[in-house]
Amino acid sequence: MNRTLIKNGRLVDPANRLDEAGDVLIEDGRIAAVGLGLAAGDAEIYDASGLVVGPGFIDLRAQLREPGLEHAEDIESGSRAAAAGGFTAVCCLPETSPVNDSATVTSFLVERASNRAVVKVWPIGALTKDGAGEQLAEIGSMHEAGAAAVGDGEHTVIDSGVMRRALRYADSFGLTVMAHCEDPSLSGDDGIHEGVLSSRLGLSGVPVAAESAVVARDLILCRSTGARLHVAHLSAAESIRAIASAKAENVPVTAEVAAHHLVLSVADMPDYDSNYKIRPPLRDVSDREALLEAAASGAIDAVVSDHSPHTGNVKMQEFERCPFGVAGLETAVALALEALVHSGRASLARLIELFTSGPAGVLGVERGGITAGAEADLTLLNLESEWTFDLNRSYSKSRNSPFGGRVFRGGPAATFFAGRLVWDRQEGLRN
Repeated sequence: MNRTLIKNGRLVDPANRLDEAGDVLIEDGRIAAVGLGLAAGDAEIYDASGLVVGPGFIDLRAQLREPGLEHAEDIESGSRAAAAGGFTAVCCLPETSPVNDSATVTSFLVERASNRAVVKVWPIGALTKDGAGEQLAEIGSMHEAGAAAVGDGEHTVIDSGVMRRALRYADSFGLTVMAHCEDPSLSGDDGIHEGVLSSRLGLSGVPVAAESAVVARDLILCRSTGARLHVAHLSAAESIRAIASAKAENVPVTAEVAAHHLVLSVADMPDYDSNYKIRPPLRDVSDREALLEAAASGAIDAVVSDHSPHTGNVKMQEFERCPFGVAGLETAVALALEALVHSGRASLARLIELFTSGPAGVLGVERGGITAGAEADLTLLNLESEWTFDLNRSYSKSRNSPFGGRVFRGGPAATFFAGRLVWDRQEGLRN
């Protein structure tokens, strides 16, 4: 029997209204006991003095690039980066080559994750064939193969009739539809917010309406079908207001924000720096403030990494031509801690909700908390210790991040998956 005793931690599990000092005894991948002064016996001891012990964190949005784009990331490297970011489960988007729009690709991902990943990997199936927004994908068979939700990644289903049918069909299998809300006729490829900076740089810019118009359309369809809709990586105050209003009417909608949108605005962008080219783009300070308030108040259900890795030769092109995205798995939790807890905007319990019960609710899955009998997936946090994000030591294959060299106050300290310590801040990844 494999036994581990996590001692002297602060146990915080908002879903079970737990916030107290205690120990956690793990036996064969499950929590055997929770309490003060548990006897170690022959268990391996992990001293969590000064650390917060929470349920395992879930990331709803990451590009793991496999199959087909393994030069930028694969399931093994992405899962390692996830573990180093404090995540015990990560959802991989379907924008691979081939696109995950069939049971064949979904089954490949499930098997690959079982053999290579150090944390749980949940595939997100494409909503439409090839993510093209025209014909529905094999949603039922992907669900049977292990898809946790459906959505077309960073592509928007423009045809409202297709989107309506997709919501109804996905709902028949109990699956949430994850929607990227962006009207491509308004957005283009500039990857910068429409405003003073875009004008100065000679770029057309992306207006808020590119997002908020599609959010409004999707909320209408969600309201009329009663199907579960999840709005991905919101960036604008106008979108937040629409989501909050729909929630007040008990429309079955949830929403997320990427961690980098909580700490950066368009005002922070160096001229033509491709590491700041993100979809959706960084918005005005007022939009960032609205996102922070929504995350604290409950209008936002989850914070995500929005991990979108690209190799240097691809990302370091001229701004208009380079792809969108930040490699965010290893910094998301620390950024959210800084933006919400250390700023005084939200409690520690609220932060943990945004990475645990919030994402689990979006997917409609039961994730065990810090209770006897639950799976021993645990995220340990150090709230105060300073550390520097060294891009050259990242577990990801890609280095496209604006946070290289940033000094963080607090962040993930250790990650336990299925009862096993897979990563520790001091010792790194465990074999």
